[in-house]
Amino acid sequence: MTDLRDPASGTAPPAATPPHPTALKRTIGPVGGTLLTLSCLTPASSLFVIVPGSFATLGTGTALALVIATLLCVAVAFCYSELGTLIPSAGGEYAMVGTLVGRFGGWLAFLQALVVVMIVPPIMAIGTAQYLSPIVTVDPKLLGAAVMLLSTVMGLLDLRANAWITGFFLTLEVVAAGVVAALGFGHTQRSASVLLHPIVGGSGTAAAVSAGTLIAGLAAALFVTQGFSTAVYLAEDMENPRRNVSRTVLATLGIGVAVILIPVVAITLGAPSLDALTGGDIAAMVQQWSDKGVGTFVSLCIALAIVNAAIVMVIQNSRVLFASARDNTWPGPMNRLLAGTSKRFGAPWLATLAVGIPGAVLCYVPVATLSGVTGVAVVTLYGSVAVGALFARRAAHGKAAAWRMPLWPLLPVLLLAALAYVLTQQVGRDLVITASITAVGALYWLLYLRPRRATHWLIAVPTA
Repeated sequence: MTDLRDPASGTAPPAATPPHPTALKRTIGPVGGTLLTLSCLTPASSLFVIVPGSFATLGTGTALALVIATLLCVAVAFCYSELGTLIPSAGGEYAMVGTLVGRFGGWLAFLQALVVVMIVPPIMAIGTAQYLSPIVTVDPKLLGAAVMLLSTVMGLLDLRANAWITGFFLTLEVVAAGVVAALGFGHTQRSASVLLHPIVGGSGTAAAVSAGTLIAGLAAALFVTQGFSTAVYLAEDMENPRRNVSRTVLATLGIGVAVILIPVVAITLGAPSLDALTGGDIAAMVQQWSDKGVGTFVSLCIALAIVNAAIVMVIQNSRVLFASARDNTWPGPMNRLLAGTSKRFGAPWLATLAVGIPGAVLCYVPVATLSGVTGVAVVTLYGSVAVGALFARRAAHGKAAAWRMPLWPLLPVLLLAALAYVLTQQVGRDLVITASITAVGALYWLLYLRPRRATHWLIAVPTA
């Protein structure tokens, strides 16, 4: 069953319902949801693909940036938990914000979510080649595209089966992260004081990391920990979402941060030199700490973890497009196609293809550009969810059964202030690109959606 709610009153508007208000099958419990969400956060993949870039700019301050980002993410997780149990929709952020704040606010959240869901999987997929290098040399862009296409095929299968497949891969990546942590701590080269007084290497010299550089690096750090929010995208697939969504969000954040942060500290302290740490070649460090056999094992585990991440991200992201079509966001024929589900597996088949195939093409865009834009979009998206949290207890929403965060409304307000400051420290190019995408999307709202507001962009929230 699907319910269309007015943001202000919480009651159904008189407008026509979307042509295909299809709800997804509720087939997974908290364990399956946590496995899928952890796989999308893909802690080890973030550790081995994204963190090396942070080592290059933050040096020994990478762990500190992750700790600060984690504190911000706790507040973000509280917002997601409350909103995800209040508005359990596959639309995720846009359904939550649109229902609570208003349609245009939901549309802006959707634009940021769309940037994230389309760009993150290719970033991960491109990293596969580096960790397959011990056994085969492949063009990273070509292999990344192949991983995206494989993930698309997997995303068309039954979600319950995918939960256990990705759970197996998740075990491998946690093992790889554990091996790296043990090796790093076993070959400590420097004092733990460098974690609080960060320095970065370069050509045999060391330089202090400024507070401004550390703050600028928070966008990337938030990107590293991003993924625990997948639970709200899977809310329609979960049994008893009002109970299990919050459990999944908070558990995933805690486990994911541990899997990322502990190895980061170990690598920071155990890197053979400051220049080696700044270079960020974790596979080479592992081999230097151990031998070629261990290095190859870890590299292959990481490669499988990246494939695992791409699969889960395609699953998650297809739900966003599916929900947008169900909410009558696009021209009629496109809505009917994107909102269609396969009879055998119940997956949104065309929405899955619409995520996976463009993702394969994006593998040919420079990774630095993809990462920078995604960092800005993640910060902006978290900000929109914080705004939604401020509206979560007005009118009928305040009386609805949902998980409620502590220290409301202080936490959302502090979170908004911190995120706004982080945005001011980002690279101008990344801000311009993200703002341009948002502006084009806003024009689509003004010229197409707003004139059709009685029949389009009707946010559907399943009630059963």
